[in-house]
Amino acid sequence: MNERHLRKRCKRTLRSLGIRPPLQVDVLCERLGEYRGRPIRLVPHSLPVPGPFGAWIATERADYILYQKETSRAHQDHIVLHEVGHILADHRSDESDGVSWQSTMPEISPDVIKRALRRTSYDEDHEREAELVATIVLEWASVLDRVTPRTPDDPSAHRVQAALSDRLGWL
Repeated sequence: MNERHLRKRCKRTLRSLGIRPPLQVDVLCERLGEYRGRPIRLVPHSLPVPGPFGAWIATERADYILYQKETSRAHQDHIVLHEVGHILADHRSDESDGVSWQSTMPEISPDVIKRALRRTSYDEDHEREAELVATIVLEWASVLDRVTPRTPDDPSAHRVQAALSDRLGWL
């Protein structure tokens, strides 16, 4: 998928989910899960370093996004958005790998969790796409956060905000 198509898809998805700045990654995941008809569960975990910072694991009932617990909030958001990028780009889920996930996600075998956590390279196209989605969403949120009026109760201000957000948020 090319960057232009991916940007359009992200914009369309964020609009349909009603996501507005300031960006709350957990709210984005909650709404995306509702939209897709399967919850997205965010699971912070102390992942071994060096190694991947996150993984997306799809089960029959839910999607799990595992992310590094031992890092900054901004980095955690980026990690989660990278994994959301796999979802938005229609990639296949990591079929996980087994540290001590069994108690957190009993329906996922430890072998599946181990395989997911082996993914550490950005050489593959789908990894670059997922990283691009994370960057697009964070870029959109940071630009819009700077131009968003703080008076959303005023209908005129809301219309101006909506008009500007479409243009400035997707430079």
